[in-house]
Amino acid sequence: MTSQTTIDKTGPGGAPSDPSGPAPAAGLRGHPWFTLITVAVGVMMVALDGTIVAIANPAIADDLNASFADVQWITNAYFLALAVSLITAGKLGDRFGHRQTFLIGVVGFAAASGAIGLSDTIPLVVTFRVLQGLFGALLMPAALGLLRATFPAEKLNMAIGIWGMVIGASTAGGPILGGVLVEHVNWQSVFFINVPVGIVAVVLGVMILLDHRAENAPRSFDLLGIALLSAAMFCLVWALIKAPEWGWGDGKTWLFIAASVVGFALFSFWETKVKEPLIPLALFRSVPLSAGVVLMVLMAIAFMGGLFFVTFYLQNVHGMSPIDAGLHLLPLTGMMIVGSPLAGAMITKVGPRIPLAGGMAFTALAMYGMSTLEKDTGSGIMSLWFALLGLGLAPVMVGATEVIVGNAPMELSGVAGGLQQAAMQIGGSLGTAVLGAVMASKVDNDLAGNWADAGLPKLTPEQLGQASEAVQVGVAPVAEGMPEPMAAKVTEVAHDTFISGMSLASLVAAGVAAVAVLVAFLTKRGENAEAGAGVGHI
Repeated sequence: MTSQTTIDKTGPGGAPSDPSGPAPAAGLRGHPWFTLITVAVGVMMVALDGTIVAIANPAIADDLNASFADVQWITNAYFLALAVSLITAGKLGDRFGHRQTFLIGVVGFAAASGAIGLSDTIPLVVTFRVLQGLFGALLMPAALGLLRATFPAEKLNMAIGIWGMVIGASTAGGPILGGVLVEHVNWQSVFFINVPVGIVAVVLGVMILLDHRAENAPRSFDLLGIALLSAAMFCLVWALIKAPEWGWGDGKTWLFIAASVVGFALFSFWETKVKEPLIPLALFRSVPLSAGVVLMVLMAIAFMGGLFFVTFYLQNVHGMSPIDAGLHLLPLTGMMIVGSPLAGAMITKVGPRIPLAGGMAFTALAMYGMSTLEKDTGSGIMSLWFALLGLGLAPVMVGATEVIVGNAPMELSGVAGGLQQAAMQIGGSLGTAVLGAVMASKVDNDLAGNWADAGLPKLTPEQLGQASEAVQVGVAPVAEGMPEPMAAKVTEVAHDTFISGMSLASLVAAGVAAVAVLVAFLTKRGENAEAGAGVGHI
C-alpha cells in the first residue's frame, strides 16, 4: 500500500510532494542531508544517555548517599519510560507531524537533563529520568519518520546507515565520554552536556526540518489501546529488569510476565474492534516487517546482553579504568561508524537479505570468539572480536530498520519507527536478563567447587551467596586484612569462575545470533519505501 505525502503548507515550498520523486525545496528547508544532520544531533543525546549514565552512577551514589536499589532506579526509570512510550510516541508523530514531535522531544529531553544536573535528591533524579525517557521516546520515531518522508527510496538506506552509525557510535562511545566527564568534571556534567546539544538540535530543526503528513494519517486516538499496550509493555520490561534480583523461579517474576501476556492479548483483541487502532494488526501480515522486528529483538539480545559482561571483564578482571575500557571498545565503535554507511549502500544495491544474514553470521562468530577470552587475553585478540562484532552489527542496524520502516505504509511511519526502537529496547532488556541468569547459574554451580579445589576455607551458605554476587560482575571477594597469598588465590578463583560464566553467556548469545541468520532470510526490501520519496535536493 502506497500513500501520498502532504507537506505542511506553512513551510517554504509547501506544495504537495510528488511520490514519484523529490521536488525542489527552497534553501535549507527540507534538504535531505541537512535533515539527516539535524535528526542525528537529537538522536545522539538519547543514544548517549543509554550508556553514559552507567559510568556516573557510582559518583551519584556517593554524592547523594544512594543505595544500590536507588542507583538501579536511575537506570531502570529511564529505560522503562522509553520502552513503554515508543510506539505511542510514534503514533503522535503520525497524527501531529514528525517535525513538531521531534522538536518537542528535543526540548523536553534537554530540559529534563539540565534538571537532573541541578537535582540534589534521588527522587528528583529518578523523576527527571522518567521525563527523559518520555521525551526521548517522542524524538526517536519522529527522526525515522522525517528521514522516511524526506529521502527518496534510492537514498533512504544510505541515510538510515548514517543514522544507525550515529546511534551505534553514541551508544558505544557513552562510557568513554562519561568516564572523561566524571573523572575531570563531575557527574552533573554527564547530564548538562545534553543542554547545548539540545539547543543546537532545536535551532537546526526550526531552520531545516519540513513537516510531512500522509493524507490518510490518523485523526483520532485509540486511548484504550494506548493504555493496554503501555500496561503490557511495562509488565514485560519490569519483569525483565527485576528477574535477576527476584530470580526466574520467583512467583513475582512470572506474575508480571503473565500480566504482560494478558495485556498483549487484550490489546490485540481491542485493535480488531476500534476504528483507528494504535497498531493496525494488518501491519504484521507483512512477513518482512514482522521478520525485521524479530531480527531487531534477537540482535539486541546478542549485542546488549553480550556487551554487558564485556565491560565487567575489562574493568574488574583486567583492572582497566572506565576510560581505558571504553578505549578498548573503539574497534567496535569504529567498525560501526565505517560499516553503517557501507551497509546502507550495499543494501540499496543488493537488497537487505544477504547483508542482514551476513551481519548476523559475523555477530555469531564474534560472540563465539568472545567466549574464548581468558583473563590474560591480549588487547590484539580482544580488538579482533570487538571489530568483527561492529562489522556484523552495522548491516543489521541499518537493514532491519529499513525493512521495518520501509514495509509500513507512509501514514504509519511513526508507529513503525516506534516498533523498531521498542524491539531494540525489549531485546536489550531480555538479553541482559537472560544472559545474566545464565551467568548467575554458572557461577553458582562452579564457585563452591572452585573455591574448595583451591584449598580456601569453607564458606557458609550466606558467605557463598555474597561471594557469588561479587563474582558475577568479576569482583574478587577479598576481605579486608586477608593475607596476600590467600587474596591472590581468591582473586584467581573469582576471575576463573567469572570467565567460565561469561564464556557460557557468550555462547548463548552466539546461538541467538545464529537463529537470527535464519530470520534474516525472511526479509526483503521495503514495499512502501517509494511513498517517502521526499522533498528537497540530493
